[in-house]
Amino acid sequence: MSSSPVSVDSTARSMAAAVREREISARELLDLHLERIAERNPQLNAVVSLDEERARAGAAAADEALARGERVGPLHGLPFAFKDTHAVGGWRTTYGSTLRADHVPDADELIVERVRRAGAVTVGKTNVPEFAAGSHTFNKVFGTTLNPVDPSRSAGGSSGGAACALAAGMVPLADGSDMGGSLRNPASFCGVVGMRPSLGRVPEWPLYNQWETTSVGGPMARNVADLALLLSVMAGPDPRAPHALGDAGSSFADPQPATLGGLRVALSTDLGGAFEVDHEVAGVVEATGRALAGAGASVAGEHPDLGLAEDTFRTLRAWHFQAKLGALLAEHPEAFKPSLADNIRAGESLTGADVARAYTQRTALSETMREFFTAYDVLVLPVSQVPPFPADQEFPSAINGKPMETYLDWMRSAYFITVTGCPAISIPAGRTRDGLPVGVQLVAPHGADLRLLEVARAVEALVSPTAG
Repeated sequence: MSSSPVSVDSTARSMAAAVREREISARELLDLHLERIAERNPQLNAVVSLDEERARAGAAAADEALARGERVGPLHGLPFAFKDTHAVGGWRTTYGSTLRADHVPDADELIVERVRRAGAVTVGKTNVPEFAAGSHTFNKVFGTTLNPVDPSRSAGGSSGGAACALAAGMVPLADGSDMGGSLRNPASFCGVVGMRPSLGRVPEWPLYNQWETTSVGGPMARNVADLALLLSVMAGPDPRAPHALGDAGSSFADPQPATLGGLRVALSTDLGGAFEVDHEVAGVVEATGRALAGAGASVAGEHPDLGLAEDTFRTLRAWHFQAKLGALLAEHPEAFKPSLADNIRAGESLTGADVARAYTQRTALSETMREFFTAYDVLVLPVSQVPPFPADQEFPSAINGKPMETYLDWMRSAYFITVTGCPAISIPAGRTRDGLPVGVQLVAPHGADLRLLEVARAVEALVSPTAG
């Protein structure tokens, strides 16, 4: 083991190459990760429903496939823990709810199906908030996931277990989903990369409503190149998903860093005063702008007018939660955390006119972004309005002394982008004075996911504390 060509902190690409070239076996690679899980997970609580026996059987099968000379997928032999809201056939999937604590799905959902087909070895699940609601990962089934950089702090959410496991070296890649920032926020908090793809880029099935378009699935990794590798597996059309975009997933496998010279960058710390931003977070965004300008980009302090985003997101979120969980809440009102129960009940009073207004506004927001991106290539803004907050809080109570009235107020920098439908990626860009990770959010036009990855690779090399 000491002569292994890779470690748990190596890139996912180098691990996959080492397995393919027989430089390390899938069994040995799994052992390395299980050792790291045993070392760090008891404190951090990122990986749940761990099943070492089944994982070892999966790794053995991966090695045997290689020995037989079979063609293998791009993730062959890589240990993988799926987000605990994504159904894995035969594997406990709780959604972070006591109501689903013993739930075992019969079959894989589409994202899981694709990752497993690409050769990943399932080891367990990653922890989530109750029904993935809120950007702090805690629930009554498994408890709280802690930040791997500072365990007194939140790992973010709802893909908090995924981001923490990645940052701590427990897994090389992770899947997630994003409604109001659930891929981007934990990536920022844990110092990894998380991407909310364009609507339709990563199809999902089965869904209770295939026409619901606020939540999307997407990839997480420790660097942009690894994230692109996972996106290449997750993306691509499927006949079961009517909104799926037609580009083949393989087209995202190897994005080359963009040239920053002449790149048209719009940069804003708060979208024109649309939300409060912690001063240190704003400082990281501004420093990123200076670095881009120094690399030859054309950086302007501009932003789109997303004033319609607040009502649009909150209306669609409440409508979605009520439609999906309203009956369950009515049957088990004691089983839901108060903030989620309130959000579900907010959907009860919505009228058809309210929902129609939200979709009309969403159409206007999409048009706003289309026009904005005729003048700019990328928008740069904060991922989260705060650095990682104390893990014993449900959400930040104030930013710069300004009270946050609900558990969503501090997430506007993420969910304003959600309702534009545009792809957005969080990349590590700096640290606070206390050493806490801070990411920046890059946004591109709808459908321009490959271009976003190319720009993100270049920006990552310029500003990421871990680049290179």
